[in-house]
Amino acid sequence: MIINLLNTQEAAKLLCVSEAFLERDRWAGARIPFVKVGARAIRYRMQDLEHYIESQLTYSTSEVS
Repeated sequence: MIINLLNTQEAAKLLCVSEAFLERDRWAGARIPFVKVGARAIRYRMQDLEHYIESQLTYSTSEVS
C-alpha cells in the first residue's frame, strides 16, 4: 500500500493557506490530522486534506460552523 504524504509546504499550497496556518492548527488542537514521522517531521495524508476540505463546505456566509 502506498500512502501519499505531503510536507507542510505542500499541504499549505494545496489548501491555499500559509504554512503558519497549519502550524497554528497543530498547536491549537489539529482540526487537520497530521502524521509525525520521526522526532520532527510532520506530514499530511492526502485523504485527510480532502476530508478537511469537504468538512468546510458551506452554502451561505451566514452559516455558523
